[in-house]
Amino acid sequence: MSEVLPDFSRGDPELNQLPDHSKVVRKAINLLKQRAQGESEHWPLGLADDFLLRFLRARDFNIDLAYKLLKNYHKWRVECPEISGDLRPSSVMNLLSAGCLGVLRSRDSSGSKVLIHRIGQCDPKLFTAYEVYRVCVITSELIVKETETQRNGAKVICDLQDWQYAHAFQLTPQIAKKIASGLTIHLHGSNYMQSLHQHFQKSILPKEYGGTCSSMDELCEEWTDFVMKSQDYLQQISLVHQ
Repeated sequence: MSEVLPDFSRGDPELNQLPDHSKVVRKAINLLKQRAQGESEHWPLGLADDFLLRFLRARDFNIDLAYKLLKNYHKWRVECPEISGDLRPSSVMNLLSAGCLGVLRSRDSSGSKVLIHRIGQCDPKLFTAYEVYRVCVITSELIVKETETQRNGAKVICDLQDWQYAHAFQLTPQIAKKIASGLTIHLHGSNYMQSLHQHFQKSILPKEYGGTCSSMDELCEEWTDFVMKSQDYLQQISLVHQ
């Protein structure tokens, strides 16, 4: 008896739990690939199966929505070369070494990957807004390779301690528009610690944020090392090859 396939025009969150080799997953990948190949769009990053699966999981296997996301992703990458053209570690190494971003070792209660971005560590005299956001893009590209991140997404904690007006001056309307097209932002008030613990368990947070995990500096060092070890992959997905 042949397997009954779901309605891919509607999507279903439960499909995200299927393994990569599932017949349903393979069918969805083939449908999305055929849809993309049938259009006149240019796909500079290719249409590999594991790459397409990211977009399917992000849209609960709704083919139409996954295709729209795939198209918008490529459009953003091509139209924002200052941010996402060169994703090699060397393009952000000084910024990473400043301890601007760390990735928590454990996921939150919903299974999401959690990042902490310390804006105050990004000296506006040394780093541009494009470079700061490129670190986030590189991190996103690496963590989205993980199946659990594809299923449960990621969350970013933005620490504005030591934030300066010079940071705001860098954020011109043109830059803000490019960044906003690929970013969702949630702000917390002055009582941020209490608010933070309402969203994330203390056991996964570093000590600087009232948690019981390692220090933020250790997490930043660990992530910098991981980015460096991902040199070949980041070179591969860069649109600028040198």
